[in-house]
Amino acid sequence: MPRLQASLPTRDLSVIVIDDDFRVASLHRAVVNRVAGFKVVGEAHSGGEALALAREFAPDLVLLDLYLPDLPGLEALRRLRQAADPLDVIVITAARDVASITEAVRKGALYYLVKPFPPSVLEDRLSSYLAMRKKLTTISEASQAEVDEIYGTLRTNVERALPKGHSPETLRVVLETLHSTTEDLSAEEVARHSGVSRATAQRYLSFLSRVGRIELVLRYGSGRPEHRYRWP
Repeated sequence: MPRLQASLPTRDLSVIVIDDDFRVASLHRAVVNRVAGFKVVGEAHSGGEALALAREFAPDLVLLDLYLPDLPGLEALRRLRQAADPLDVIVITAARDVASITEAVRKGALYYLVKPFPPSVLEDRLSSYLAMRKKLTTISEASQAEVDEIYGTLRTNVERALPKGHSPETLRVVLETLHSTTEDLSAEEVARHSGVSRATAQRYLSFLSRVGRIELVLRYGSGRPEHRYRWP
């Protein structure tokens, strides 16, 4: 588990955005700045720039792309996490390989977001992170129940809203199935690709559509319209 800062300053949490694509960095900067409690203090497009900005601003949080022109992203993550001033890192990358994910977790990444994703996903992660930081300021020593609650705040709002009998693991499998294709899928197709039953797929798809995480598409034919689902 990453080393998280226990104190929450009265100012907005400072953020550095790191991405080799200027356009993507600008989009992420805009998302961060519209989430209450956060402020972007720097933007970098290479590993060297990122490390220099981290030394200059000592930010609370870094959004880190793994594909950088001058330094492997995982090496940049290691150096950022070993800085004199503690900081937290959210990895934002197109890298989907298990080795990168595993190494990012080992090096202390708080979250691992796979591109592309709608702005609401980043907004949700930031809100969860802020809630966790606020919770840490209310206690000096934690019981196991409080520890569980602190870790629970790191889950997304969608995961916390799961109905009884639904699991975060199955939720993520269904989301990844939709995220991995540009086409809309039926519940039967999601079930086949994700390895769950059609009934299970339908329950999770209905929930995700209801909370606005995915889009419901009605395909009309000769009879009742077919319900299909897609990544927004």
